[in-house]
Amino acid sequence: MPEVRSARRLSVDAPSDVRAVVLVLHGGREVSEARTRNTQLAVLRMIPIARALVRAGRNHGLAVARLRFSVRGWNGPQRSPVADAQWALEQLAERFPGRPIAIVGHSMGGRTAINVAAHPSVSTIVGLAPWIERSDPIEQLAGRRVLLAHGTRDRITDPRRSQRLVGEIEPIARSATFVAIDGDKHAMLGRPDVWNALTTGYVLGALCDVPPDASARDETGGAQLTNVLQQALAGQAALVV
Repeated sequence: MPEVRSARRLSVDAPSDVRAVVLVLHGGREVSEARTRNTQLAVLRMIPIARALVRAGRNHGLAVARLRFSVRGWNGPQRSPVADAQWALEQLAERFPGRPIAIVGHSMGGRTAINVAAHPSVSTIVGLAPWIERSDPIEQLAGRRVLLAHGTRDRITDPRRSQRLVGEIEPIARSATFVAIDGDKHAMLGRPDVWNALTTGYVLGALCDVPPDASARDETGGAQLTNVLQQALAGQAALVV
């Protein structure tokens, strides 16, 4: 008997005075109609990222939303997570009208983020080890800030595709930056503090005008990462940390 499809789920952690919103998207599989569960590694992997955003962003008016996709797979032309993400964006835009939204997505979540960037509330895209295909559209990234970060030892998704996409969208995006995370792999487990600080620093800088030295110091205390964040927010095309 086929597994019953579950409902998508959106959870939001919001301060009393919301200035901006970030939507966090987990990864998945190329093909799977199996329902998504909270205990799956792809879902669990984004909890530290979301918690770092809550911790760093609460005093700056950042609401953090996590979406659990209905099913685990992209599923070819169905693009299953895209409809879920579009629904979540509508929910957030209705709840927090006029607030800018950033989308942070890992792997399949990164591909989803890129595909739904046309929503009028979306100003910023952060792809963490994103799954990128040449067939996906890019015009929806016009006018957006885009950061794509990839571990140099990733064998699941290709860092070269992230770097190539940054070059392709540079003429149309507000800014586009590729950051290589030296030595790390797809699961982001080798240097988790760097992934957390890079994500929170970029989102807070882009949405809330928080200086990257303050946000980076909260997570790692590293001057190198502060410098990378400053350059990324300024639109530097390629960086290494």
